[in-house]
Amino acid sequence: MRLDHIAYRTKDRKKTTQFFIDAFGYRVQQEFQIEFSDGSTADCIALEPPEKLDTKMNGGSWSVICSVPFASDKMSMLLEQEYHLAPEIFVSDGTPDSIVGKWVEARNGVGGIHHLAYQVDSVSETMQEWRGKGYAEFTTPDPLTCPGLTQVFTKPSELTGVIYEFIERGEHGFCKDNVKNLMESTKDDQ
Repeated sequence: MRLDHIAYRTKDRKKTTQFFIDAFGYRVQQEFQIEFSDGSTADCIALEPPEKLDTKMNGGSWSVICSVPFASDKMSMLLEQEYHLAPEIFVSDGTPDSIVGKWVEARNGVGGIHHLAYQVDSVSETMQEWRGKGYAEFTTPDPLTCPGLTQVFTKPSELTGVIYEFIERGEHGFCKDNVKNLMESTKDDQ
């Protein structure tokens, strides 16, 4: 399990995105708009961390092994360093009457972190485990799926107040349909 992404719901996605680009070196990966059945909209930007490589890494972490010579040419030591990819950032804002807009307004018009997403081997098994241990309730009875992507939200945790997402993905970024369905599943958690 690793932290996959942090999702923010904000008053101004463009200013927030620019902050992550300037302060942390993130890059825009994907942008899209979601239209809800009531006509309201949410605009979304997915950002990837600067150290993301073009090739798929094993779960977002990799090891580097290097040889460090000592004073003597005949001796060296192997060092192994493990690196973890920084999480992606997902930023959204919405019209005032949208799910996102109402969530931001309920937080003094500023918004904030909406959820933390953890990449897991199996969303269904993680749901079953968390239900069995009483860790969380989920916003949908079953995971939401798109090709190469499975996701689910918890309701806000009674212990931390945080919404957790469990995500199982291949090399795909975000799926617009899943994002819409996930947002709609949190409509009552304003």
